[in-house]
Amino acid sequence: MVRHSAQVALLGVPFDAYSSFLRGASQAPAAVRQVMLSGASNMTAENGYVLDGEHGWRDAGDVACDNSKEDFDRISVRVSELLAAGEKVLSLGGDHSITYPILQAYARAYPGLCILHLDAHPDLYDELDGNRLSHACPFARIMEDQLAKRLVQVGIRTLNAHQAEQAERFGVTMHEARNWKPETSLGLHGPLYLSIDLDVLDPAFAPGVSHHEPGGLSVRDVIGLIQSIGTPLVGADIVEYNPQRDINGMTAAVCLKLIKEVSAAMAMSAPGQDAAESRG
Repeated sequence: MVRHSAQVALLGVPFDAYSSFLRGASQAPAAVRQVMLSGASNMTAENGYVLDGEHGWRDAGDVACDNSKEDFDRISVRVSELLAAGEKVLSLGGDHSITYPILQAYARAYPGLCILHLDAHPDLYDELDGNRLSHACPFARIMEDQLAKRLVQVGIRTLNAHQAEQAERFGVTMHEARNWKPETSLGLHGPLYLSIDLDVLDPAFAPGVSHHEPGGLSVRDVIGLIQSIGTPLVGADIVEYNPQRDINGMTAAVCLKLIKEVSAAMAMSAPGQDAAESRG
């Protein structure tokens, strides 16, 4: 039987008020749950881990978001509650701005976090359209607030001069899509937080995103990255699925696949390893 050290809780975060181009990501948790309950696929990850109560996995429902400015506090409080209960949280967005309040909670529970961020975009803008909380800005806020000691980005293919300056300012380790290979060593150390923006994938694999950026990774590339994580994975989010842009539920199915593989990776840390890594 697959061993696990802490329960994994799936938390829906239906928030998209800070999207810059198209709205719709707030509908993602409901759309993914519809596929999850459809019977089209079972709930077993490739390593045999089963997403059910017997194996320490549960659906914790949604944060009560109404796309207001108060939602960030609601998100952070709910994640803090789950962490205090000894659960690891896999958040399903929502736009990428939600990673900031999630990391506010995680930084309190796990000092010295390392972040692995998979995305077409660095999301390091100081502000976008006058909004410092935009989904294009979360990692600027996270690094400014010192919520993580290290940020590693993979799949970037929209780097401009401003964000390159921001990456240098914050000491970001960036692997652009043009240079990344599956065998690339990322040098990750725990405790690790994983943030997956679905547009890291080529639009051929995930059309249901607001920003189509050709030239991205394949689903197998991302699964390989997840399965190769060799350090305690204490939390994660999957964001920017926009059901309004999807084709035949293709991207919802990708979301479910990633939920299974990320949950398995989160569940596999040895007992006590997360806390020891955090203190170190």
